[in-house]
Amino acid sequence: MRKRLVFALAGAGLLAVSVTTGAGAATRGPAPAPASANEGTVTAAQLLAKVQSCSQISNGKYRTDEETSATIPVCGANGAVFWKADMDIDCDGQVTSRCNGNTDPWFQDDTAFHQSDGKPLIADKLPYVVVPSASSTWNYSQAGIKGGGVVAVIYNNKVEYAVVGDTGPTKIIGEASYATANALGIDPDPETGGTDSGVTYILFKNSSVSPIENHDKAVSVGDGLAKKFIQNN
Repeated sequence: MRKRLVFALAGAGLLAVSVTTGAGAATRGPAPAPASANEGTVTAAQLLAKVQSCSQISNGKYRTDEETSATIPVCGANGAVFWKADMDIDCDGQVTSRCNGNTDPWFQDDTAFHQSDGKPLIADKLPYVVVPSASSTWNYSQAGIKGGGVVAVIYNNKVEYAVVGDTGPTKIIGEASYATANALGIDPDPETGGTDSGVTYILFKNSSVSPIENHDKAVSVGDGLAKKFIQNN
């Protein structure tokens, strides 16, 4: 699938690069086994039942990729915001054997939010989600969403808890880390992987995981927030 517009911090400025995939990716080593098929005690069906309708809170809609039309709204709910989109693969952050300039032609060695030691996140280890950078369409921080906030990512009847770990283009939505995709059974290859549809992202307002890299804590906090979400919607 095509890789969308990539934004990265370059010094004090913002660098934008528009790219598309080439003919194919080089052979990669096998991905690590998914950490979990379904995290927490709240099922995908329970969560999806609460996001059937959309009360749009964004001033307009987002594209899923640079070449598609804008059809994806950000929706509001009690205690959360959500959207239904595709998943492109973010491999940005610390260099690893699976996420680097050779495996990912659009690799950037930084993420918007950092670990407790100040280093960028590790995309093939930590499940994280990318939110659109603040714009006139929608400002995530004004909606109670922040770095380290908890996200329930749902795909193919599976639930994976992640954190808000990076920011992306202002007009495009639907991206998560290598580890998020892998845990959900989505091809995590940063060049050819991802899925074109069927992913639901539920971001819990005013939530946070500290340290951001503690995935077990994201699961425990997320499960509690998911239960409240079911009760309140």
